[in-house]
Amino acid sequence: MNKPRIIVTGATGKTGSVVTAELLKVGHPVRALVHREDDRSARLRALGAEIAVADIRDIERAADALKDVQRAYFCPPYDPYNIQGAVAFAVAAKEAGLEHIVGLTQWLASPSHPSLLTRQSWLIDRLFTMTPGVAHTIINPGFFADNYLVTIGLAVQLGIFPWMYGESRNAPPSNEDIARVAVAALVDPARHDGKSYRPTGPELLGGEDMAKAIGRAVGRSVRVVPTPAWLFMKAARMSGMPIDLMSNVRYYIDDHKRGAFEVGAPTSTVLDLTGRRAEDFETIARRYAAQPHNQRTLGNWLREFAQFMMAPLYRGFNFERYDRELRRPFPAEPEFAPDSKVWWLEHAIAAEHMTSVRDNAHSAVTSGAPSLEF
Repeated sequence: MNKPRIIVTGATGKTGSVVTAELLKVGHPVRALVHREDDRSARLRALGAEIAVADIRDIERAADALKDVQRAYFCPPYDPYNIQGAVAFAVAAKEAGLEHIVGLTQWLASPSHPSLLTRQSWLIDRLFTMTPGVAHTIINPGFFADNYLVTIGLAVQLGIFPWMYGESRNAPPSNEDIARVAVAALVDPARHDGKSYRPTGPELLGGEDMAKAIGRAVGRSVRVVPTPAWLFMKAARMSGMPIDLMSNVRYYIDDHKRGAFEVGAPTSTVLDLTGRRAEDFETIARRYAAQPHNQRTLGNWLREFAQFMMAPLYRGFNFERYDRELRRPFPAEPEFAPDSKVWWLEHAIAAEHMTSVRDNAHSAVTSGAPSLEF
């Protein structure tokens, strides 16, 4: 009996590429939706995926991509027009008779969040839930381990770990564990319809905990360097991070400081759905440290040292102009996730926990963090 064909959007991305590979391993035909033909799509084709090139926001192309497809992994891009892509996908899914959508969303998703992408994530979750005849499963991790390990080059070369999040903690999951949870839902829609899953790592970690784990992974002492958000943003722009992404991350730093990612973590989701224990942070860090651009070489050291020294002098993002040019809507009363009653209720958090968590988060924010010293 032929297994259902599954389409994967964002198929060359951090979770989409793993979802594609894992589905192919268990014998599902996969249509990998990509923006362009490149080395990454070629690797997926070599694994056995069918490649479809399309912009998901183009309703006609989306409809073509969903022909003869039964299930979908929807991984939204960091794009201010994300909601248009989701609506086009939902329309195409209904017309194609899709039976199941597994959607990657955000732990922070709420209706009045200052981040446009986070508000759109909340709307997309409801859009798919309301799509007639289509089962829907939500995957809503918090900050991935990848978010912290993007700076692992500094740890390898200079022995430092930038930290913007005060005294707060997280149990960050790997890209691979998030993808494997999505695959478990995709292969068994009846079991997972209407469910919302939050994959996490195995334990809550603060900055010092992560620095020690990274130090073990890279084989040297690594110290936490409290870093102001403005400096982090300058370094992000210098390293080529897109403003579409960072315009949202600026708010997630505050959510993190307020303890949003500590709430309800860690979970047993990865073990429950995949039968495998969630990867610990050190194991994930070892994979990143093994990448060629993170090896301890003179060239890599010079690159990291030069960027470290130049970051304070580099021009940061102009978020005010970005918002103005996009004419992006903004809530009348914006609320970070830990301040939102809707967020607490939808995450099934007991009301009696709200006051203590908010008080602790408020203390962490108002205490501030020392600036990076040179």
